Amino acid sequence: MKIRIGIVGYGNLGKGAALAVNTNADMELVAIFSRRAGAQGDGSAVFADEHSRTVPLCSVEAAADMKNDIDVMLLCGGSASDLPKQGPHFASMYNTVDSYDTHAKIPEYMASIDAVAKKTTAVISTGWDPGLFSMMRALFGASLPEGKTYTFWGKGFSQGHSDAIRKIEGVRHAAQYTIPVDSAIGAVRSGQRPVLTTRDKHLRECFVVTESGSDKTKIEEAIKNMPNYFADFNTTVNFIEADEFHANHSEMPHGGMVIQSGKTGINNQAMEFSLKLDSNPEFTGSVLAAYARAAFRMSQEGLFGAKTVFDVPLSYLAANDRLSLIRELL
Repeated sequence: MKIRIGIVGYGNLGKGAALAVNTNADMELVAIFSRRAGAQGDGSAVFADEHSRTVPLCSVEAAADMKNDIDVMLLCGGSASDLPKQGPHFASMYNTVDSYDTHAKIPEYMASIDAVAKKTTAVISTGWDPGLFSMMRALFGASLPEGKTYTFWGKGFSQGHSDAIRKIEGVRHAAQYTIPVDSAIGAVRSGQRPVLTTRDKHLRECFVVTESGSDKTKIEEAIKNMPNYFADFNTTVNFIEADEFHANHSEMPHGGMVIQSGKTGINNQAMEFSLKLDSNPEFTGSVLAAYARAAFRMSQEGLFGAKTVFDVPLSYLAANDRLSLIRELL
């Protein structure tokens, strides 16, 4: 029996998640729910991947009528405004997985999910950061406690930050790139264990297409002063035309690294985990699919409520059973 998956949101992440689900033999994509025009809830529009699979494209409102048809719902909306509303709404009805990535507000978001997920399992803030990088920070810190943990992102396209810019009035298209400061990475790798502020570690570069007649000065100020996204960084805002945007900013590469620099006795030690991604949304969608498997298994065991990557047994992510993992990977 396959795990029946639904997807809420059919932007870049939703499309990546759909591709990911269709590559997992133990999953079946049942429906995609979207607010986009044409998604009327009657299933008349369809999604087709490279294997010519099709599923209904339905309105978000239609999801309430499909609780018996879907085992896990992947929530692929943005963290700025979509997930704070959609997360609790869907977690009250479905097992869910999301990639909520506003780090400072994760405890608050988790509480809102836990309050309604009484008979469902809701795995929040998955993906790669938060998500895989969070796991590495915990593992590295536990393994090398006399040390410091550093996280660097990019250079790469940030879905969440780009989405946050698009929410600003007057913005038509936006792409935000996170750029690590090379001198900071070099200092960490050298074993210096420097004290680095948020501003010391990264730059943020934005490319924005505005609606006709928009106040660019006001938009730039809104971006640079946005809390939790840009206020703590050196941020550059570039206003460009739509043709240039589509020609140069349609790809979504990303990546980054977690480095633990420390000591054991008198010896220096270092641990490092890195990602280099050609497509941020496709990779994030692939991680969501793995956690959908875990959410389904946990719900079968009655492990309800809001969960994070720290609460999910590693073996629950894999399609193989526990004994196979032990035999093949341990």
